[in-house]
Amino acid sequence: MAVTSIWRVNGWLGKVVVYVENPDKTTNPEFYENEDMTERDCQGLDDVIFYAVNSRKTELHKEDSDVLERFVSGINCHPATARAEMMAVKKRFGKEDGTIAYHGYQSFAPGEATPEIAHKIGVELAQSLWGDRYQVVVATHLDKANHLHNHFVLNTVSFVDGIKYHRTAKDYHDLQAVSDALCREYGLSVIENPQPGKGKHYGEWRAEQEQRPTWRGIVRSDIDEVIRQSMTERQFFENLHRKGYEVKAGKDISVRPPGKERFVRLARNFGESYTLNSIRRRILEQTRAARPLPEPAPKIKHYRVSGNWRSRQKATGFRALYFHYCYLLGAFPRQKKQNHKRLHFLLREDLIKLDAITQEARLLATHRIDTAQQLSSYQSELESRISDVTSRRKQLYRKQRTVTVKSDEAASAEVSTAISALSKELSELRKEVKLCNGIAVRSGVLLEHIQKVREENYSQRKEQTEHDQFRRCGRANR
Repeated sequence: MAVTSIWRVNGWLGKVVVYVENPDKTTNPEFYENEDMTERDCQGLDDVIFYAVNSRKTELHKEDSDVLERFVSGINCHPATARAEMMAVKKRFGKEDGTIAYHGYQSFAPGEATPEIAHKIGVELAQSLWGDRYQVVVATHLDKANHLHNHFVLNTVSFVDGIKYHRTAKDYHDLQAVSDALCREYGLSVIENPQPGKGKHYGEWRAEQEQRPTWRGIVRSDIDEVIRQSMTERQFFENLHRKGYEVKAGKDISVRPPGKERFVRLARNFGESYTLNSIRRRILEQTRAARPLPEPAPKIKHYRVSGNWRSRQKATGFRALYFHYCYLLGAFPRQKKQNHKRLHFLLREDLIKLDAITQEARLLATHRIDTAQQLSSYQSELESRISDVTSRRKQLYRKQRTVTVKSDEAASAEVSTAISALSKELSELRKEVKLCNGIAVRSGVLLEHIQKVREENYSQRKEQTEHDQFRRCGRANR
């Protein structure tokens, strides 16, 4: 099974290529180095090329060889000079402005493909779709365990006649169709009979397979629940408003969940069953048929808190914030079973990120980190250890390449074992640095969510109280 997508890139050409060739993502996961640059930061052509072709993400270390096998290819260009070659084509036809590239990906189901097969499929896909007119860089990223995926950097200007590539709905369809055909050819699975509507990202598809919530799934579940609770179209919209959704109705229905910036078009995202006419029909049918059973609650992993719970309640700062939030999400067992349907949308959405949140909470608890200063100090300590371990590992790599070690099997095995141990240590240290970065960003978001939920709950209670008082006064005046 391979999931595909492609999007526009504006900005500086070079970093796109570097992004795609990123060596942190193209080497064996045990040996990759993390860069400060993220996908979101790398939106120019230079960003994406840098990320996609970075050798640490596209190289596979052969244990029985000193050679690193690299999974980067250029179609109508060379990966090492891709940025210059693409810019030369743009200058030749005077089309250096606007959308300067398209960045696409193709991700495979865990454990289905080898790096060799994944890269071969990626090259054949790019050659089939764009090889006769455009320059393309193809890189296979190996940095995420059990998540092989290809990146494509496509120059928007044709080297044949200078005509610019414009992505259309047909291009989306062709991309997935060719990908599916190649997957079948190489014995990989495909998503049969995909539901109409907007394609899913790999992370969303995997979350659904593992019965974990997604924010789109939450919206869809809310819409279905409101339909079940409504007997008229007017009641449907009123119930949506009560749930905190903002609604725009016309030819199609668009809703904006609480706390979200953008509207979601129902039919586009969830298929024909969610057009305005289909929703009307589903509501009317309920007057003549039994309502469907509600969807099962999401499976949530519960975490035990060691020690006295009261001592946990005395925590301050980051620890107190994370403990409270985990409690709101239901990560800690309660005497009374929690109804996840009644959770605020922002809290239900964060159920998607529960694993990450609990990992961050565990780090805070383990190292008793309450303040931003303590967090920064601990992160600095981690980065210092990473620098030391990296330096020691480099020395071992150099030692491994010496004639003395190569000729001695016992010495070679000893050095390899030491390298593996250091690589494992580096991996754990980098995970903790990532958690620290996550805490620094997420803590503000969690606090904002809690404040929003409290404000809305207070507003709802006040409105309900006023309504109850009005009803009591009405009965008294009769």
